Amino acid sequence: MARWLLTGGAGYIGSHVARQLLASGVEVVVFDDLSTGIAKRVPASAELVVGDVANTDLLTETLREQQIDGVIHLAAKKAVGESVDRPLYYYRSNVDGLLSVLEAMALTGVPRIVYSSSAAVYGEPDLALIREDSGTVPTNPYGETKLFGELAVRAQARALATRSIDEELLGPCPSGLSFVLLRYFNVAGAGSPDLGDPSVANLIPLALRAIADGNAPKIFGDDYPTPDGTCIRDYIHVADLAAAHVAAVQRCQSADVGAVHATYNVGRGLGSSVREVLEVVNEVVDCDVSPISVPRRAGDPAALVADPRLISAELGWRAELGLADMVRSAWAAWNNHDQA
Repeated sequence: MARWLLTGGAGYIGSHVARQLLASGVEVVVFDDLSTGIAKRVPASAELVVGDVANTDLLTETLREQQIDGVIHLAAKKAVGESVDRPLYYYRSNVDGLLSVLEAMALTGVPRIVYSSSAAVYGEPDLALIREDSGTVPTNPYGETKLFGELAVRAQARALATRSIDEELLGPCPSGLSFVLLRYFNVAGAGSPDLGDPSVANLIPLALRAIADGNAPKIFGDDYPTPDGTCIRDYIHVADLAAAHVAAVQRCQSADVGAVHATYNVGRGLGSSVREVLEVVNEVVDCDVSPISVPRRAGDPAALVADPRLISAELGWRAELGLADMVRSAWAAWNNHDQA
């Protein structure tokens, strides 16, 4: 049976991935520093190792002792606005963290990685639907760190394939590296009421919190070059995103080491503006609260919508749930008092 390490597995996305991996028959070891993750969200059948991914020694020890077949690397900081204000913090957390993971994998011979990337790598694309071969010019430090991460994974795969890596690593070091880079679009919803999104930066939980507190939801900028002036995003249900990880793991496990080098968008191929999302929120919550407009957040592109055809063709994955499903499940989780 395959055994995978899941960094950030106690977090919002990670806890969904852990459950679906286990349901698919993959054994899971969660590695999380619990800075934002919640220990009780880790399934009872998954082992939890508490640690920082920057601790290469602990990662190496965990990979070796747990006899890990592959790594899903989710652990990262992800707020666009915060990344603009604290770029060095984001580079240190996201880039250094991934480099530590890749080094530990090389030291222990672990030959497979699924890397959590982001649509933020595309910046301000000029395509209605963004393909994986679209240009990557991020507009914020968060997107830059994710792009650097992709480049690092690809470079390591090339080095392992040609055996040009440092001689001191050539003992357990694998003869190749299989990787899948998943470029998430906007993740929302909850797979169950106990796995809600605790983020203070994502649109739907922000709106639900505002309404629950008797306040008007905020629109960060209403002067974008879009039909209604607000940002357009491709929203993907977190349960669908977790299923994409399972498909990526299965692809890596089914092929020879070093044979899988793939990059996929994970989205629905449908854009929704901030105003449209807030209209759905009003319908689900059964209220009629008018949002208020406030200044733009730094680093936010006008529109990001995926072309998801490649992952459908190669992995057989496609999103099953819509925006209303995301909002309904997020509202159910919001009303679950035991989600924290």
